[in-house]
Amino acid sequence: MPASGGFELPLWRAVAVFRVASLAYVCVIFARDADRYAHPFAAGAVVLVMAVWTAVTAVGYAAPARRGWPLLLADLGVVVAILLVTPWVMGRAALAAGLPTLAVAWLSGPVLAWAVSGGRRRGAAAALVLGATDLATRGMVTPTALNGAILMLLAGVVVGHVARLTVTAGQRLQRAVELEAATRERDRLARDIHDSVLQVLALVQRRGAHLDGEAGELARLAGEQEAALRSLISKAGPLPTEGQLDVRELLGRYASATVSLSAPATPVPLPAAVARELAAATGAALDNAARHGGGRAWVLVEDEGAAVTVSVRDEGPGFAPDRLVEAAAQGRLGVAQAIRGRLIDLGGAARISSAPGSGTEVELTVPRRKP
Repeated sequence: MPASGGFELPLWRAVAVFRVASLAYVCVIFARDADRYAHPFAAGAVVLVMAVWTAVTAVGYAAPARRGWPLLLADLGVVVAILLVTPWVMGRAALAAGLPTLAVAWLSGPVLAWAVSGGRRRGAAAALVLGATDLATRGMVTPTALNGAILMLLAGVVVGHVARLTVTAGQRLQRAVELEAATRERDRLARDIHDSVLQVLALVQRRGAHLDGEAGELARLAGEQEAALRSLISKAGPLPTEGQLDVRELLGRYASATVSLSAPATPVPLPAAVARELAAATGAALDNAARHGGGRAWVLVEDEGAAVTVSVRDEGPGFAPDRLVEAAAQGRLGVAQAIRGRLIDLGGAARISSAPGSGTEVELTVPRRKP
């Protein structure tokens, strides 16, 4: 789970503050116990290395582009190296006397960094590595050392969980902002369309409603387009890309004066990607019906539990059964790609039935996979 975005910035700043504060505590412990170390000058050099590495990580983790595996592994490796030299620097006698190890709480820095960057599992992995190294270098397992390792593990898990929640909250906020912006733009376009196109279509429909011939036909078409456009404005809007979508909501956008939709009274949920593709295949079938038939069309949605079936029937002239094969041989792949191709990709099937003078029926079936 890569951590990115502005919501993680306070967490990275908190990690940097923790490392500086824990380094200050290391300096206090060093000043108090240096005379009891086996090699106090080497211990001072190790503290200096810790100070330099604290500055390096503060700068490195400040930029999202540098929060990758190279810096994370280097961070873990530096702290492991410091733990490995601790017994020699302090001496076994100092450790046996119960003195705090040289790194003290500073060694938890990589655990927090790994947790913020990758969540609970990554934080727990870093805590296990450092905890095991710390216990191994001590040469003994004391209650204090064991408690410290357990607390470090808990810190990695808890901070990782908070980081994951932060990423999820940031993504949801971003989607909400995009949805609000899209909704405002849709409302603005709806106002503009209402003030121009819809009024013109309504005017044409009213003026030509009682005329004969082509003028009356144009008025009828204008009325149908006005109804379709009003329906599109009222229902259009961004849809979620994850989770479940109600197939009825997607197909409702195709309903018009010439397209009748029949669907169950209860929602017909499908995964968002599957529902979108099924709706697109239905739209392609309706486009074919309008282009070749020009009359009315009927859409029927059936929720069969294990599968969802959408049937599209029109009252057009129909075609011979071998017409689709001839069209594919001629390179006209509209039905093959726009309808059958989509259904095959979804693991479903498309059945097309037609005969000259009998209209066309397209049956689209999509299996409902178990989550």
